[in-house]
Amino acid sequence: MTDLRLAGLAARLPGLRLLSTPAELEYYGRDWTRRWTPAPLAIALPANIDEVQAIVRWANEERVAIVPSGGRTGLSGGAVAANGELVLSLERMNQVLDFNAVDRTLTVQPGVILQKVHEAAQEHDLIYPVDFAARGSCSIGGNISTNAGGIRVIRYGNTREWIAGLKVVAGNGELLDLNRGLIKNSSGYDFRQLLIGSEGTLGIVVEATLKLAEPPPPSQVMLLALPDMDALMQVFALFRQRLNLQAFEFFTDIALKHVLAHGAQRAIDGDYPYYVVTEFDAADELAQETALAAFEHAMEQGWVSDGAIAQSESQAAALWRLREGITESLAAHKPYKNDVSVRISAVPAFLHEMQDLLGREYPDIEVVWFGHIGDGNLHINVLRPEDLAEDAFIAQCEHVTKLLAETLHRHGGSISAEHGIGLVKRAYLESTRSAAEIALMRGVRQVFDPNGILNPGKVMTAG
Repeated sequence: MTDLRLAGLAARLPGLRLLSTPAELEYYGRDWTRRWTPAPLAIALPANIDEVQAIVRWANEERVAIVPSGGRTGLSGGAVAANGELVLSLERMNQVLDFNAVDRTLTVQPGVILQKVHEAAQEHDLIYPVDFAARGSCSIGGNISTNAGGIRVIRYGNTREWIAGLKVVAGNGELLDLNRGLIKNSSGYDFRQLLIGSEGTLGIVVEATLKLAEPPPPSQVMLLALPDMDALMQVFALFRQRLNLQAFEFFTDIALKHVLAHGAQRAIDGDYPYYVVTEFDAADELAQETALAAFEHAMEQGWVSDGAIAQSESQAAALWRLREGITESLAAHKPYKNDVSVRISAVPAFLHEMQDLLGREYPDIEVVWFGHIGDGNLHINVLRPEDLAEDAFIAQCEHVTKLLAETLHRHGGSISAEHGIGLVKRAYLESTRSAAEIALMRGVRQVFDPNGILNPGKVMTAG
């Protein structure tokens, strides 16, 4: 480690763990996008808040850019370090610090894995309700930085609904203690909510106080096979009206093909174009009868062609794997991803326009899409053909994304529903945000990070 700046950092913090081997630089310098060649200066792994503050102050003095890093499961390039940045990994700050039974809160460090948060809440017969397939590897700090959503947003909302307080090191090295777990706090601007979803461009989350909830009542999981796209919203409206939904997720036959090839088990015979996995309250016999009646009504209307209902926890997990296993089953293809959202009421019209657009622009390319119909969030995965060069493939995908962004703008949607803007979607921010909003965003960033050291180039270009 010959860089004089790093030598100065090591002298200032002799206990700081610094990594710099080529394998370590590559591992910590990228996220799941795999589109940029990692090229960080080094990797710093602080063990406490004081070390984070000292690193940020050093970075300001030396004008070294910092990329905050959690589980690096992001899909927008928000944790990529490709231009000599210092990666500040929070993985050593991974402890559950406190449980407050009266407030029903859990205070954790940012490197705690989401699965560990779930387990810590369950030890006290409570739940932290934010959940998604990457629960075993994503960190709570990363979840906060992108305002992560997941499979139960329809019932519980996004991450921001479950953050009672944050400690954040701002871009100038100051430690901010935001909201302090208060339920009511009308004392001016809520910087806690501003930091949530800011992708590490305003500050580094070093501690979070999470709200916990009562466990939901017993539930059942059902898989539905649908004959066409229009039936999706018909079934959703019916089930939302009659049942207390916890989740309502859909995927296509192409997505199912990849998950089955990856080891999942088929639950319904035959081939259908669309599928839904839904979970709903089933605490008593009446609730179960209501669900069965809703299913039968959907069958009579021709909205559902077939279905299966889990009779055990293992069967429920097998049905959920058909949806949650999609991203993992596609990982080897390194797909180009779009993560978009519209209002629920705009979903039917947008779906038709989107399907027409994808069919027209990707006539010979496989597109796998799925989503959270209940909150208007759709995920599009474009798989590169073996005979198409990567540069040409990315160029084609960027062209289609521009068209998709224009379609979203017409429907009042967002180019990023839950994965952030990062590097991938930076060019399309204007489809979601007005020029006035972007100017204000730049102004806020300047206040929190006057020297522009935190995650530069992410979310928006300098301006």
